[in-house]
Amino acid sequence: MSNDRLTMRRIREVLRLHDQVLSKRRIAQAIGISPTTVGEYVRRAQSAGLTFLAADGLDDARLEAMLFSSTAQIALAAARPEPDWAHVHRELQRRGVTLDLLWQEYKAIEPAGFRYSYFCERYQRFRGSLEFSCRQVHVAGEKLFVDYAGDTVGVCDAATGELRPAQIFVAAMGASNYSFAEATWTQQLPDWIGSHVRAFEFFGGVPHVVVPDNLKSGVTRASFYDPELNPTYQQLAEHYGVAIIPARPVRPKDKAKVEVAVQIVQRWIVAALRHRTFFSLPELNDAIRERLVLLNARPFKKLPGNRASTFAEIDRPALKPLPAQPFEFAEWKKARVSIDTHIEVAGHYYSVPHPHLRRQVDVRLTDKTVEVFYRHERIASHVRSLLKGRFTTVREHLPPKHQHGEWTPERLIHWAQTLGEPVERVVTVILGSRVYPQQGMRAALGVLRLAKTYGAERLNAACARATAINGVSFRSIDSILKQGLDRLSAPAPNPSAPALPAHANVRGPEYYGQTELPGFDSLPPNRTH
Repeated sequence: MSNDRLTMRRIREVLRLHDQVLSKRRIAQAIGISPTTVGEYVRRAQSAGLTFLAADGLDDARLEAMLFSSTAQIALAAARPEPDWAHVHRELQRRGVTLDLLWQEYKAIEPAGFRYSYFCERYQRFRGSLEFSCRQVHVAGEKLFVDYAGDTVGVCDAATGELRPAQIFVAAMGASNYSFAEATWTQQLPDWIGSHVRAFEFFGGVPHVVVPDNLKSGVTRASFYDPELNPTYQQLAEHYGVAIIPARPVRPKDKAKVEVAVQIVQRWIVAALRHRTFFSLPELNDAIRERLVLLNARPFKKLPGNRASTFAEIDRPALKPLPAQPFEFAEWKKARVSIDTHIEVAGHYYSVPHPHLRRQVDVRLTDKTVEVFYRHERIASHVRSLLKGRFTTVREHLPPKHQHGEWTPERLIHWAQTLGEPVERVVTVILGSRVYPQQGMRAALGVLRLAKTYGAERLNAACARATAINGVSFRSIDSILKQGLDRLSAPAPNPSAPALPAHANVRGPEYYGQTELPGFDSLPPNRTH
């Protein structure tokens, strides 16, 4: 007997026993098939309006057509209770919820409902009918997508009438599409970090993952497998306890959520504000916030609710709490410790412990502090100073007066003596005019190295001229040599001004022959000069 004939015979037997009010399990045991198959045959017959007597009067071909044709499939599906697919789609965004769990809950309420495979197939059809940004299923509170809009908004300078473009930062939650937007002047690191901080405050919590594009402000080196984050961006992640996973290069689906959010922001905010004139960034951001409320309250087309209601229901409860203090922006730079045991940061010089002489260090800058790190260990910390060309020195950072093999004031004086008396006088003045001689070593060394470029004779002439005009500094001597003023006759000393600066800290060459530097014990440990 063929398989088709055997199947039709089994169906007739299932209908006969079902008419005798036997359970599905008893029927399955009697025929040798599964209870699920028994239930499927009974549902198909009921959908086609067939009883055992009616089915028994049909030949196999007619019975098969009524039970298994496409028309029968449609009728069978229509007879089954349809799940609320919008509810299914939303529930899938909750952490730990799967289609299998939702199907089991559906079957508990509707025992005659779809089988699992057909349940999944019907859900995929519903999902395909949604807009692309809504199709993707994201776990509640898991991902925040961030990027900049392609369009800018002009801000008018009230004095000149010139329009300055403002960048539009956009952030969107994965599950709810709840969106944040703000205007900043640039896409540079300070604005990039600040926008993240304000976005977290807007959402009232922290997601588990932030997905940026490979913007240089955030991602130092884009990579398919191992992207390298900017150190400040990495510190932001550590402060908020969030993972930063940049979108993979040439993978548009990784950032589809934010690309759609950017498109919506450009239409609902940027385009809507095109006829307005803004005279300041705060004024523009006030207008953006007003439009943002309307955008997040806009109803979904094929799902119930809107971004705001879905965020409150799905995303907000799953976010991690904000830390006690918001992240303080810090910029990282690299610097090398010079021979004077100082590093230069934004035109100011900060001391570093002398064992780190000539080493490259990492510098963390905030508005108030300067921290120096070597191999991730903090080795120095200073209050930030905006005085250019000045020094902030901790006395304990300076090397001992006589340190073999390293640059010392004595060694520079000795070198100057080999070049000539005018050079010696200039180096002595530079070193002696600072509270700590080490603070002048960088400039003194610069003067001495000019001999390699211009020769000792010209350097002595330049130093003599600089002394005569009371211009004893590296820049002054370097300028004299570059302009050839050292070849002119030296000007007569100004009788009203001393040849050397009158200062309590100016010392003579004999000072550096002493075994101890006087006055150090009376100086404060950390001074800005």
